[in-house]
Amino acid sequence: MAKTTPGEFIKQVQAETKKVVWPTSRETMMTTFMVVLMTLTLAIFFFALDSIFSGIVQFLLGFVGQS
Repeated sequence: MAKTTPGEFIKQVQAETKKVVWPTSRETMMTTFMVVLMTLTLAIFFFALDSIFSGIVQFLLGFVGQS
């Protein structure tokens, strides 16, 4: 394995960072909006699912209390 000097390493890092394509402000805002939308959608879905299962468990536990 070839040794790389610190100076050469810094040059390689600079060359690689010049290849990075940063998202535009619009792309960042759209991505943020989609993440927030999906998070809210999943939160509502799991809240509804949890409520349904909670109701089922409460219904079944009602039979145990009547004995």
